[in-house]
Parts: sequence; C-alpha cells; structure tokens
Amino acid sequence: MTAEMPGGQAALSGAETDAVADGVDHRLDPRVILFQRIGGWIFTAVLAGASFLALVVAWVVNGPTAAGLLAGGLPWTAGVAVLAWHAHRWPAIDYRHASYRLDEQCLEIRRGVFWRTVVTVPRSRVQHTDVSQGPLERRLGLGTLVVYTAGTDHARVSLGGLEHARALRIREQLLPRGDDAV
Repeated sequence: MTAEMPGGQAALSGAETDAVADGVDHRLDPRVILFQRIGGWIFTAVLAGASFLALVVAWVVNGPTAAGLLAGGLPWTAGVAVLAWHAHRWPAIDYRHASYRLDEQCLEIRRGVFWRTVVTVPRSRVQHTDVSQGPLERRLGLGTLVVYTAGTDHARVSLGGLEHARALRIREQLLPRGDDAV
C-alpha cells in the first residue's frame, strides 16, 4: 500500500519494502536489454557515420580510385558489422550475468561475463541513496539505484536496469529506519 507524500512522492508501506529484502538473487528487469541495445545502436550509428565521413574524405584526398574504395570500404563495412552485432547481442549476454541480492545486512551486486565482480554494500555503510532516470529509462519504466557509502572504495555504487518502482522500494529499504539508527 502506498500513501501520497508532499511533492507527489509515494510513501511505501512496510510490507512493500520488506518484499525486496528477501535475501534472494534477483535479475535485472528484462527491459534493460532493449535499453542497452538502443544505446549500442546509437553509438554504432554515430561511430559509423563519423568514420564513413573520414573514409570518404581520405578517399577523395588520396584520389578516388576503385582500389582505394575497396581498401577502405571493406574494413569499414566489416568493422561496422561487428560493432552492430555486438551492440545487438551483448546486452542479452550481459543480462544473464548480472544480479543483485538485498537482505537485512547488505546489498550485493554481481556483474561480469569474463571478469566477474561482486560488490557488497553493508547497510551500516550506506550514507544516502538516489534513484535516477534518463529519458530512455523513463520511457522504458527503468531506473538506476545509486548508493553512496562511507569510505573511499566503491563510495558510489550504482545498480542500473531496475524497474523504477522496485528501485524506489530498494532505496526505501536501504534508508535507515528508527530501529536501525544509532
């Protein structure tokens, strides 16, 4: 059950916040695959356009010949094709290797396909939390949880690819409660 707070934010009941701190590994929201693909496609299009322009300029400056077009055009085509394949395929692979777990002691984030990383944030070290959304995340209903901790290593830990409402519930769960305060 949610209640409206000043400023249009919803306050979450204890039952909703406790549901996220179940100590079970959770995957990110599947919509993060589309989010990452769109970002990859945009990057590929910008890089392909800029490199194509550079290729055309180099071709014209060096004398427009068929051999020059083949010498530059074939590697450019292969490079753009590999980059486009990677932009489309990698998000699904990355999604399968990313998870998080929240319990009463800590938030644990697991990432990585080749180089695996496990970041554990003890609740006692949490200073404050934010939930952010870029325009594309907002359109897809996603959000990024950002946890700021005491210390220098991993003082800012982010967990992107969460459903926005779930990110808000996790943020609420991580905030100190009356019984947790020292």
